Amino acid sequence: MGGFFDLDGKVKREKEINSIMSENGFWDDKKRADSITKELSNIKKTISSLSFLTTSIDGNYKLSLEIDDDIEMKSLLEEELFSLKRKVDELSLEAYLNDEYDYGNAIIEIHAGAGGTESCDWVSMLYRMYSRYCQNKGYTLSILDKQDGEEAGLKSIMFQVNGINAYGYLKREKGIHRLVRISPFDANKRRHTSFAAVDVTPEINDKIDIVIKDSDIRIDIYRSSGPGGQGVNTTDSAVRVTHIPTGIVVTCQNERSQIRNKEKALEVLKGKLYLLEKEKHEEKISGIKGELLSNGFGSSKRSYVLCPYTLVKDYEFGYETSNVSAVLDGEIEEMLEFGIKNGK
Repeated sequence: MGGFFDLDGKVKREKEINSIMSENGFWDDKKRADSITKELSNIKKTISSLSFLTTSIDGNYKLSLEIDDDIEMKSLLEEELFSLKRKVDELSLEAYLNDEYDYGNAIIEIHAGAGGTESCDWVSMLYRMYSRYCQNKGYTLSILDKQDGEEAGLKSIMFQVNGINAYGYLKREKGIHRLVRISPFDANKRRHTSFAAVDVTPEINDKIDIVIKDSDIRIDIYRSSGPGGQGVNTTDSAVRVTHIPTGIVVTCQNERSQIRNKEKALEVLKGKLYLLEKEKHEEKISGIKGELLSNGFGSSKRSYVLCPYTLVKDYEFGYETSNVSAVLDGEIEEMLEFGIKNGK
């Protein structure tokens, strides 16, 4: 077996990383050190799993040749093989996550679309869904920027998800998410349709070959809004970076330091430009940008219908479930795994 299941290759890479980490000055570059130690942790986890599988499969194969007609042993062996098959399926899923930044962190943005207060509430519901998923998965989440709705919910929110394979699992959430329900804001209890755009960007390390010229960006400084600590609310620490050639805008206000907010905004911008270049190379950029720009009727990646029936349907991969309440409560791993296996 090769690729993800190449145990010898994983062991060789582990030795290479250990050698790099023993070099003088390794810890001087914190970002590089964090990236390499994260890769080492991931590789060790994979080596442990592959070693266990190799030993178990070999042991069970030898045992199957010796048990003859022992019914009890055959039953135990069948249970063990079922457990091993489930483990192989789990590892096979990770084999799909082989793009350059799949193993790293993800930055998610959610923006309200057509629907006014309804869509702002829908943004907060989606944020809660991803928050619950991250909690269940063992990922940590930090808000980078947030704009409250005028009456309820959120106009937009940007947050970072930290954990192994976070970007690989979540990157296919990009697109327009549509909600159909009886509005809690409508006194006449009419059915409303709301839209929100989700964008997912990898956290980019310094190795990426993306150059941002000073002449290509405009930086605006403004006062942070909303709750978040006395220092945040009384200083002009929030930063908005506009990339003039592409029109991409990134804002960040979670840090008390204007400098740190600027650094983080530029990191996010770098990730967006990386994806833009990748999409151009794959000749898909026009379709993807068109999908994101039409944040309203007639454009959906996924629908969440609560009335007149219950259904979650992903139009990109064909996944469906009637358990909408569980999905909105963060139980989306099955749906994400389906997308990973059936996506491009």
